[in-house]
Amino acid sequence: MAGFHTKTFTKHDDYMTPKYAWENIQHLIPKDKVIWEAFYGDGESGRYLTELGFNVIHEEKDFFENDLGEVIVSNPPFSKSKEVMKRLKELDKPFIMIMPSSKINTSYMRENFKNKGLQIIIPRKRIHFDKLVNGVRPDGWKNSCNFDCFYYCYKMDFKNDIIWLE
Repeated sequence: MAGFHTKTFTKHDDYMTPKYAWENIQHLIPKDKVIWEAFYGDGESGRYLTELGFNVIHEEKDFFENDLGEVIVSNPPFSKSKEVMKRLKELDKPFIMIMPSSKINTSYMRENFKNKGLQIIIPRKRIHFDKLVNGVRPDGWKNSCNFDCFYYCYKMDFKNDIIWLE
């Protein structure tokens, strides 16, 4: 990635969820509901959730034009967080979304979910995503991440509003 002082910076939003990110919270995802993994990516995330025993809808369909499943569980493109949060508010269904922890401080999170029962799951360690550029893993990518993420949850009815994973 180029520095901020160059004009060669290219933004890529294809960071795939590793299986362990779903394994870490599988005990918090309802097994009796149809899960919509709404952002297709490379298709692996839906496969991981299925392998963990969930009934999953994971198709290459536009999240902004569809309404599938009973609970949305996904890792949305971070550059579209504002639009995703607005759409989630419109859908008004339970969700678990992996997004950077800094998103909690944004005006759109406040506007869409202030006093609406948003809950947060805090991972024990950083989630190290698999990066793709034009569908291909770049040479030298080391699966490291320089920011923290939370699982933002809505209408999940957890016992606590903040859950610290062990």
